[in-house]
Amino acid sequence: MCNRRSFLDLVSSVPGLGLLAGIAGAAPRAKLPARDYFRELGVTPFINAAGTYTALTASVMPPEVRDAWQYATSHYVKLTKLQDAVGARIAELTGAEAAMVTSGAAGALTVGTAGILTGTDPEKIRRLPDTSGMRNEVLIQKSHRFAYDHAVRSAGVAMVELETPEDVARLAGDRTAMMLFFNDANDRGRIKDAEWVRLAKRHGVPTFIDCAADVPPVENLSKYLKMGFDLVTFSGGKGLMGPQSAGLLLGRKDLIEAARLNTSPFSDSLARGMKVNKEEMLAMMVAVESYLRRDHAADLREWNRRCDVIAKAARQVKTVTSEVIVPPIANHVPHLVLRWDISSVKLTPIEAMQRLADGEPSIEACPLTDRERLVFGVWMMQPGDAERVARRVREVLKEAI
Repeated sequence: MCNRRSFLDLVSSVPGLGLLAGIAGAAPRAKLPARDYFRELGVTPFINAAGTYTALTASVMPPEVRDAWQYATSHYVKLTKLQDAVGARIAELTGAEAAMVTSGAAGALTVGTAGILTGTDPEKIRRLPDTSGMRNEVLIQKSHRFAYDHAVRSAGVAMVELETPEDVARLAGDRTAMMLFFNDANDRGRIKDAEWVRLAKRHGVPTFIDCAADVPPVENLSKYLKMGFDLVTFSGGKGLMGPQSAGLLLGRKDLIEAARLNTSPFSDSLARGMKVNKEEMLAMMVAVESYLRRDHAADLREWNRRCDVIAKAARQVKTVTSEVIVPPIANHVPHLVLRWDISSVKLTPIEAMQRLADGEPSIEACPLTDRERLVFGVWMMQPGDAERVARRVREVLKEAI
């Protein structure tokens, strides 16, 4: 049998195999240069002057979150034990009764709905999305219908639209499973958030609010729980800057317990494919810790500075004007809006957006850009990006005169 000594003797005696002598304690192999994977694949990274859009890969995890992810990759743990511990820590941080890490906010909508439908009944869990014999209607304001309610419908429910408090009284009944609220539509609906909760409690119906893109402000992490919503979801990879594929589900302990039974690692469940790994769980916990420690006033000053840097450069081009807007709910951060006279700068905002994306460096402006304005979301930029964006914007606009 070849033991360690005989193997090393063989290595030293065979030409070329001596390269393996590092195994015996020779000088360590020189570290290879880091691979540029995106270049190898022909994929071009860009400066994110748009915001936390999923299609643009949202945010970049800060170092402490990446460290937590890397730490988790080297260890085996029992997944449910980690879920217990991470959930308890996130609940403590946010003031929730209970919490879990989900596969994004959309995943939270699915597992949260499933938990409300089934409770901890194993037969109901196994049957989803077959909801026959269950409460399976979800009340939602007509103005709150949104693309992501597909994640709710996938659990096998019917969406029942309404507009007024009187509609709630008329439609809430034995088939009503929950009342869904889309926070970004709060100003558009006739029933506001606090009243929605009051109406639901009057009829004994659980409430679920989607706040996916609604931090900052930091207070929102606890605001809607205090208001009385039974379940609240936030995206993990937007303002919280956790893993993009993660999200948070916060709320009632019994509903979180039921939601967990409807997803991985439980095999015969609706959301088994919405798996959340140990890396995402730990990194999401650290992301929440990190976000709560941030100097949010300093962040705001920096975002406004970036807007100012780009605006000053752009206004060097004749007829260009600028303003800073802050959306009232979702993505509640400064956005820079540029406008110009197209008869002077012969380029539409959408054409300017495309030239920025096609240039060097590639810059992605905000999808809110339209025929009349070029919009930048500055909060996901990296150090030095504002200055690079300012130079390119000035160049692109000047070239069009």
